[in-house]
Amino acid sequence: MGCSNPHPHGQVWANSFLPNEAEREDRLQKAYFAEQRSPMLVDYVQRELADGSRTVVETEHWLAVVPYWAAWPFETLLLPKTHVLRITDLSDEQRDSLALALKKLTSRYDNLFQCSFPYSMGWHGAPFNGEENAHWQLHAHFYPPLLRSATVRKFMVGYEMLAETQRGFNRRTSG
Repeated sequence: MGCSNPHPHGQVWANSFLPNEAEREDRLQKAYFAEQRSPMLVDYVQRELADGSRTVVETEHWLAVVPYWAAWPFETLLLPKTHVLRITDLSDEQRDSLALALKKLTSRYDNLFQCSFPYSMGWHGAPFNGEENAHWQLHAHFYPPLLRSATVRKFMVGYEMLAETQRGFNRRTSG
């Protein structure tokens, strides 16, 4: 379950519908945009840049933070600093800066417990649904399974997948 495969690998999933988590993000970003006339995650980046306390990595075009709503120790969110709907919309400079941000972030993970730090990472971008999606902001979620050491892992299963996340660790102290 989870990132149990010991070598780097990836998967690309495409659906004709928005899965639950992406649908929830779409709904919340859309509601915020309707009220504020600004993309929620673009505004969130500005707040995190001003605060700085949850910043893990910052490059010219990217910011990685431990989001205040994190459910997992060492969970991070990687966001462009400017409004970008989809990964295909990145400029050459943003792509180069993304490579640096990913290298810095994964190195920070590896240095936590002096191991090759496992994680599940996924991108969310505006859906290709023929609708106006100005409310969307491209972002990546990182969900590492390590809790307290290189050998203590926690994979989301059972109750956590079907009901809600259970925490045995304070995300604020781990971030």
